[in-house]
Amino acid sequence: MTNLSKQTAFIEKAYELFPEVAVSQEMTQAQVLAVRKSGTPVPGIVWENKVAGASPALYVIPGGSITKPVANTVAETEVPPKVVPLKSSALSSTVDRDSLIPAVDPNYVAFGNYTDLNHIVRSGMFYPSYIAGPTGNGKSTTIEQICAKQKKPLIRVNLNTMTDEDQLIGSKTLVDGNVEIVEGPVVIAMRFGIPLLLDEIDAGGANTLLCLQPILEGKPFYFKLKNEMITPAKGFNIFATANTKGKGSDDGRYIGTNVLNEAFLERFAVTFNQPYPNQKTELKIVENLLNHYECKDSGDFASNLVKWAEVVRKTFDDGGCDENITTRRLTHIVRAFSIFKKEAKAIELCLNRFDEVTKMAFLDLYSKISAGEDLLPEAAEVEEDRNPYTSESEGI
Repeated sequence: MTNLSKQTAFIEKAYELFPEVAVSQEMTQAQVLAVRKSGTPVPGIVWENKVAGASPALYVIPGGSITKPVANTVAETEVPPKVVPLKSSALSSTVDRDSLIPAVDPNYVAFGNYTDLNHIVRSGMFYPSYIAGPTGNGKSTTIEQICAKQKKPLIRVNLNTMTDEDQLIGSKTLVDGNVEIVEGPVVIAMRFGIPLLLDEIDAGGANTLLCLQPILEGKPFYFKLKNEMITPAKGFNIFATANTKGKGSDDGRYIGTNVLNEAFLERFAVTFNQPYPNQKTELKIVENLLNHYECKDSGDFASNLVKWAEVVRKTFDDGGCDENITTRRLTHIVRAFSIFKKEAKAIELCLNRFDEVTKMAFLDLYSKISAGEDLLPEAAEVEEDRNPYTSESEGI
């Protein structure tokens, strides 16, 4: 059988089984397979004539080989041409801004660089900001709660060594057999004027992060997948958090962090050093959590935890120990206490992440503090001005 004969046989069988095809000249994949199941071969040209962007898939039948049958077609069986809405080449043409607004944390206490970062977000200006500091001291939470307070959407992306340009900018993917362009979080944030939080940016690959350099300049960005110039909408900004300043981790505490390109780092307009909160602020954080979890009759538990953390941090800063107690670790202890209702058990469980020697030293230190020993007589001076360049109270 010649190719023309195959096409003719296929069309005749298609008209026989599905009269509406004579009008629309298009077939669904199920209809094509039904013709093949009837014993009629499907010409290769049918599969080649796939309608781009149609979902479900549609195929245009070969035309011109035979005359459309009209004599046996009655008005009742005529079906109007099928209108197939073509899908956009980008899957992220809209975004639900409300769903991207972070939830307000009623227990959050502003500290550190909150005031300055609050001004930057409120201004709506493109002003890339790099926030560096030790682990567990609220760098990412600060940005989230600022956006929550201002009722602004936020896109947060956590980076790692496996993060690539496709995940950040956009990529091609198959959807219902069609190639579609999926815009990444960076492009979406640019289009809709949404602040972008790049968390743990120093864990990203230096070469991968170079794709962000033109975007960090705040100028129109050429989106090569769509051959389109994207002008950042007002409100778009980039905030990056990291445990290092892009120079790697010499002591190995932050393994997996990388040395970042100097030209990349230079594109951040400002760098903030995020400290741990002072004793007064940290005490309020712990007390808020204890109240939130209805931990009544906790006595001096909150103040003892804060004093204990302060002593450990000073010892760590002086090189007296290799481990530290973070603000996040204190919140873990409070949550454990709300579950088990025992101070000693809550602290011990949350110290199990350390080696046995460190754990026992920390437990012994806490027992001394809870017994009333004053192990940090200069704590009052230390805690009052840990970072003189930031405000602790403005703009909440």
